Amino acid sequence: MKDSFYSSIVDYQATAILLLNKQCELEYMNSAAEAIFSVSSKRAKGIAFSSLLKDGGDDFYVRMQSSIDKGQSWTEHECLLRVSDNKEVTANCTINPVELDGDEKVLVEIITLDRQLKILKESHLLKEHQATRSMLRGMAHEIKNPLGGLHGAAQLLEAELENNELTEYTGIIIKEADRLHKLVDRMLGPNMVPNKIPHNIHEVLHHVYSLVSAEESKNIQFRIDYDPSIPVINFDRDLLVQAILNITRNAIRAVEKNGEIVFKTRVLRRYTINGTAHKLVACISIIDNGPGIPDDIAAKIFFPMVSGQTDGTGLGLAISQMLINQHDGLIEFDSVAGRTEFRVMLPVENDPNEKPK
Repeated sequence: MKDSFYSSIVDYQATAILLLNKQCELEYMNSAAEAIFSVSSKRAKGIAFSSLLKDGGDDFYVRMQSSIDKGQSWTEHECLLRVSDNKEVTANCTINPVELDGDEKVLVEIITLDRQLKILKESHLLKEHQATRSMLRGMAHEIKNPLGGLHGAAQLLEAELENNELTEYTGIIIKEADRLHKLVDRMLGPNMVPNKIPHNIHEVLHHVYSLVSAEESKNIQFRIDYDPSIPVINFDRDLLVQAILNITRNAIRAVEKNGEIVFKTRVLRRYTINGTAHKLVACISIIDNGPGIPDDIAAKIFFPMVSGQTDGTGLGLAISQMLINQHDGLIEFDSVAGRTEFRVMLPVENDPNEKPK
């Protein structure tokens, strides 16, 4: 009972812990280590630790072996471990030669930094977005007041003009004042409190697909990769449809004819958004095989008036981020040539047994 209790404590640790024999063959790994190396402790038992590392891990393994041979503890900060063909982990690693029940063992501790760095990046992104929103609200007030006066003065002038040819110019003034007024409203996004009620996220994605498939003419292939275990979530359906629709339309513009767009959903456990840890988070991914987001705009892609499209306004992603922020969520992305993935993160705070409306 006591051994089982201590084993459970180790298993709940966020730090990845591996126990090796002196030949560096695996004897035990906790759940955090299983998640890093994508293998179960039972299946990995007896295999060489070096086989868990892919190309680029040889240097780390040599230094680790040297530490074991000398019987010295060794720590390396921010080392890059390639644990699979498409997965790299940045971590602090500690090697401790120990003696247990008269046998020489090696205790390996791996503290991953990727998630911490990501949390800092997300926090910075949200602060920038909030600062931009505050600036826009101030600008909107300063712009809309004189625009209203300009519009009204042009209407009064038009009413006094006897020459119909001159009313063409006042008409231009009125039309452009209205256009700028609408542009400012679009930059601010919908001015409403989200009406959050339980919904099925997959119904929203199907609705977005129905809308864009009727609009596009590129013969794009849509593919779905859904996690059916995602429970209903409290959100404003109209606002979420708008956010996902903006991202999907961007993906459509990015891909060539016969391109592919994937709608993917997953559940993330114990995930942190803006400093708040959530037990469950729904991750909605929109993935396209377009050319990727240029490096020069990637860092400011969620700012208003920033667009990678020659005919884009740069408002879609800024508004989408605002709408998801209103749901205590976040949009993040990764982009390389041939694969761009936008992820909409929504906390699942409601009762999983709650029925959708």
